[in-house]
Amino acid sequence: MPFTEPSIYGDFFFAFLGILFEGAPYIVLGTLISGFIDAYMPSGLMDRLLPKNRYAAIALSGLLGAVFPVCECAIVPVIRRLVRKGLPISCAITYMLSAPIINPITALSTYSAFSGADPLFMTLSRLGVAYVVTVLIGVIVHQFSARSILRREIYEGIEKSMLKAPAAEEHSHEHDHDHEHDHSKPDRLVAALRTAARDFIDVGMYFTIGVLITALYRTQVDQAVIAAFAESDWVAVPAMMALSFVLSLCSTSDAFIAAQMLSFSQSAKLAFLTYGPMMDVKLVFMYSAVFKPKFVIALALGLFVLIGLIFIQWGSLPGVGA
Repeated sequence: MPFTEPSIYGDFFFAFLGILFEGAPYIVLGTLISGFIDAYMPSGLMDRLLPKNRYAAIALSGLLGAVFPVCECAIVPVIRRLVRKGLPISCAITYMLSAPIINPITALSTYSAFSGADPLFMTLSRLGVAYVVTVLIGVIVHQFSARSILRREIYEGIEKSMLKAPAAEEHSHEHDHDHEHDHSKPDRLVAALRTAARDFIDVGMYFTIGVLITALYRTQVDQAVIAAFAESDWVAVPAMMALSFVLSLCSTSDAFIAAQMLSFSQSAKLAFLTYGPMMDVKLVFMYSAVFKPKFVIALALGLFVLIGLIFIQWGSLPGVGA
């Protein structure tokens, strides 16, 4: 919902609650998924399912959102659990960045939003560039150790999980199948719900901080000023990316906002639709629950420069930047 008239209190609370209630269900969904992953998924399963070649695994991870669609509000707790279950950090980050865009719901919403302005081109361009960018980021991340990227407590949790995995597997062979069926299921369900509750409190705190900042921007800044940056792609593309960072829109609905920005070029709109789901205000705080602050800053700047350069050049192609 656009806010064109700055106000002091009323619009702020309306915007804050609107964004909070829009994203909260996805946080609940993501934390529930993370809880069940923690309780039921065997350690190392994701790594065994992916190709042995790490670069092929990264390329496949960029497409997992088509099978396991998760929006950016829900992806962080899921990634934390997958990493603790043995998913390589490069594959996890590739999936984390790509899943909010490369999924059927986002594709459908993008096509619908641009129904009067070459919807197939806009949809395929958004998904295609997002895939290339996320796989490239995954390849770069692969060159670094998990210890240098993950927060200390997350990395130590992975090490403990890996140490417990062989013992747990050996213990499971000492019990027959019926005994495990009768007693482990209720215990695992309780553990899954407890994990989900902890993750919800943890991630929800960062999400709320991001929503607070977003609501302040949307209600206290004159939005008419934004249109002044649309004259050149050298200005429009980074301006739209910065706007997507601050607005923190959901990837399933951001295309409807971008489609209404008629003064901006297609390349600027695509930059808005690509950068926002990968990095915005709320995601900075949510990523900080898993990754070291230096990595989050480097990721934000790296994505900004990479996506910006792609779409500035994209706009110079014949028939694209209009």
